[in-house]
Amino acid sequence: MMSVLVFVAIAFSDHRVTLCLFPGHAKELDEIMRSFPLMVGVICSGLFLVFPNSRYGVGCMGTAPTAPTLPPIDQLVPIFIDAIEAGYRHFDTAATYGSEEALGRAVAEAIQCGLIASREDVFITSKLWCTETHHDLVLPALKRSLARLGMDYLDLYHIHFPARMKNGNDQEIKVVNEDVIPFDIRGTWEAMEECYKLGLAKSIGVCNFSCTKLSQLLTHATIPPAVNQVEMHVAWRQEKMLAFCKEKGIHVSAWSPLGANGIPFWGNHAVMQNSVLKDIAFHRQKSIPQVALRWVYEQGVSVLVKSFNKDRMRENLQILDWELSNEENAKIQEIPQCRGFKGEVFVHPDGPYKSPDEFWDGEL
Repeated sequence: MMSVLVFVAIAFSDHRVTLCLFPGHAKELDEIMRSFPLMVGVICSGLFLVFPNSRYGVGCMGTAPTAPTLPPIDQLVPIFIDAIEAGYRHFDTAATYGSEEALGRAVAEAIQCGLIASREDVFITSKLWCTETHHDLVLPALKRSLARLGMDYLDLYHIHFPARMKNGNDQEIKVVNEDVIPFDIRGTWEAMEECYKLGLAKSIGVCNFSCTKLSQLLTHATIPPAVNQVEMHVAWRQEKMLAFCKEKGIHVSAWSPLGANGIPFWGNHAVMQNSVLKDIAFHRQKSIPQVALRWVYEQGVSVLVKSFNKDRMRENLQILDWELSNEENAKIQEIPQCRGFKGEVFVHPDGPYKSPDEFWDGEL
């Protein structure tokens, strides 16, 4: 029997779009769902909720975003239908996740059997892969995602990375360093804005942008990005990014809040193995993930966390009725900082980024 991930979204944002996820069990969230008007949702691989003017929401996802392969479509569809039946309404996917078709089928079946009244009852997000960050390829890529989903529009469309590669397969996460070419940030965003103007994307955002790249984007943008989704945890606090995005009215969504935890490519191990968190967890009778998630939650950002273990899902939800003390926060501030995902896959001696430092514009 396949494991299913359940998330609860929590955010302190007053921005146009609020995004976040915490693992949790749907039955335990009934009180939250009754107490707050919200748009609940599911995500298919990096799933996260979007809902306006609310701090709480629920989401669910069938597989981890970093999983090398997805289950067959006929196994994914029932997972998404179960999530819709439970009340989830936002799904976040991407061309590279391979889950768009299954999600689209699930939504169609949910409408057919009366679980939801129409497409407007769900919030769907997808992402533009690096092989398609060319001005003339953005709109066709979005249309392919829509075709796989069997839908007429997305509620949110992201640029997956601030990088451009030679045109290839946008459904295959394959990064060849030699294929990375200069990123046309202006042309790509103009095409993203066109997607918005055509009504094919109701909002547009970015992932993994540095403050420098956001500044460059904002110089040209007539429609600013709604969200910047970045790596963020106690060992990479993103203080500069948080301050910058707050000033510019861009919401921050945190991925890898627990560090890599077994997936070193996407982060580091400085969170779960940290002695400061272990000490706080011991004295508070909490788990290390609870302490780590509580800290991220208190920064007022959205959170993406994944777990295949139901007990851990419940455990991670139990961060809402307590706060870290000033002393504990001071100790956390002393944790050495180290970005987990360095972006080496986009680095090449003959490419636009000759070092991770160049890729992140010195924000390492």
